[in-house]
Amino acid sequence: MEETIKNEVISMPRIGDKAPSFKANTTQGEINFPQDYSGNWVILFSHPADFTPVCTSEFMTFATMEKQFEEANCKLVGLSVDGLYSHIAWLRTIKEKIEYKGMKNVEVNFPLIEDITMNVAKKYGMIQPNEDSTKAVRAVFFIDPKGIIRTIIYYPLSLGRNFDELYRVLIALQTADEFNVATPADWRPGEDVIVPPAGSCGTAKDRMEGKEEMYCHDWFFCTKPIAKEKVMEKVLKQK
Repeated sequence: MEETIKNEVISMPRIGDKAPSFKANTTQGEINFPQDYSGNWVILFSHPADFTPVCTSEFMTFATMEKQFEEANCKLVGLSVDGLYSHIAWLRTIKEKIEYKGMKNVEVNFPLIEDITMNVAKKYGMIQPNEDSTKAVRAVFFIDPKGIIRTIIYYPLSLGRNFDELYRVLIALQTADEFNVATPADWRPGEDVIVPPAGSCGTAKDRMEGKEEMYCHDWFFCTKPIAKEKVMEKVLKQK
């Protein structure tokens, strides 16, 4: 049986695909995904199991940052292959007993999906048999307001996620959409963004002659400033 699971072909949605739809029970009631979240960004993420220490640290961090994500028009939805009653007991334990890095009395208000059949996990390629055939890896899907997958990040069971990076990715995606730009390595709001490559010789010439408000390292690599306040104003207006 285990060998059959390991040899099973696991389909994985790709960046640019529509997010696979499903209905599921959660700690916040039934959801119809992604339809219930139309108009919002969503981070759909999986964790291996309830009552595990790395997952506990992650849920406390997500819950503590939930307002910050909400202000950027982003909803959080978690998943593991555990049952609903296990979820509820674990989240109650987090609130009543766990203190970590100054976080305590942490209440998780975003939905945590019950997926004991692994149907949702399989739709999203969260089961990686060579890592574990019965637990979901730490997958993260960024889904835009139109229900399109924009970013996918996978972590192994042993590695906790970097939440500053998850928030940075969200803001960078929104910035790219709002201003028609790209973001360079390690970009943070307030730093220069990259202007898409020139589509014509005339545009390239104008850039090199300084006729646009930007700095060109060469004709194909031009950057321009966008103030942090302007970036965050656009992001926060999406709510």
